[in-house]
Amino acid sequence: MSGLLTGLRVVDLSRNLPGPFCTRMLADLGATVIKVEPPEGDPTRPLGPLFDALNHDKESRRLDFRQPTDLDQLREWLVDADVMVDSFRPGILASMGLDFERLKTIHPKLVMVSITGYGQHGDWSQRAGHDLNFMAMSGALDQMRAPTGELALSNVQWGDMAGGSSMACIAILAAVFDAQRRGSGRHIDISMTHGVHAHLILPKATSSLFTPMLGRAPGAGEDLLNGGLPCYNLYATADGRQLAVAALEFKFWKAACAVFERPDWVERHWQRGQMPGTEQNTALREEVATLIATQPLAVWAERFETADACVTPVLTMAEAQAHPLFADGSRAQAWATV
Repeated sequence: MSGLLTGLRVVDLSRNLPGPFCTRMLADLGATVIKVEPPEGDPTRPLGPLFDALNHDKESRRLDFRQPTDLDQLREWLVDADVMVDSFRPGILASMGLDFERLKTIHPKLVMVSITGYGQHGDWSQRAGHDLNFMAMSGALDQMRAPTGELALSNVQWGDMAGGSSMACIAILAAVFDAQRRGSGRHIDISMTHGVHAHLILPKATSSLFTPMLGRAPGAGEDLLNGGLPCYNLYATADGRQLAVAALEFKFWKAACAVFERPDWVERHWQRGQMPGTEQNTALREEVATLIATQPLAVWAERFETADACVTPVLTMAEAQAHPLFADGSRAQAWATV
């Protein structure tokens, strides 16, 4: 997979996390990425491991964006580039003479991708923000609640990376493909808040399904995949760990019940008519929790090791890195050549 984008040249003006992770994915696929930093360097440089993770396989160059001669140098680099990525607030590039209308005169096929918190236009376009703000404003953070209602502060930056990096990467590949066919590039506006909001596909759909049943929109622990189903839930084990039961389809639930040695649970499944919000559903969830709490995580992990039931232990980051899925180092990325 490392050579798929060989020949693609990217000039990356972005900083921190969203843009650099986007261009790191492009570099992993073989693109040539020139990372342009201010004289003081990228803000993540003091965080050595983070900087290395985001910027390996890139060529770093430094420019002073306040100096006209340095901006002229940047324009020269863009003549040979396919893509320019930035994370400036709207209007900053235009003030330096680097807006798309001017850049396309020196390179008509250039694809320009701007990653911001709230987009290039509108009342929120000039507001500062970080991942937590984008998650909060998108409606996604409200979906990340414990069954008791408390919000979870995720240590994975979904707004930055799902709403920003991934959306930008997809947009770049599509726009470059289009530029090769039409002979002209375009400026793409990536709003991280809108990007992560676009991921709310399932909550929007299930809310419309379950609202008539519940008499209101489903809340914490009441929706299809946030705790409302006994077959799709997190359960505490005897040693205080967690077992992830994701037997969403009936066939997987049947297999899980076999491991649990509870054949009487098999037909008590949402695909057999037992829906979220019912007393029967709540009772079954408590029964499953009581059983799982009788054994430590290692016991359940061993029992489900060979079961085709979609039940797995919840691993720590260290445990995941040591697991055979990752430990042999053969899969550094999500993608691989089959």
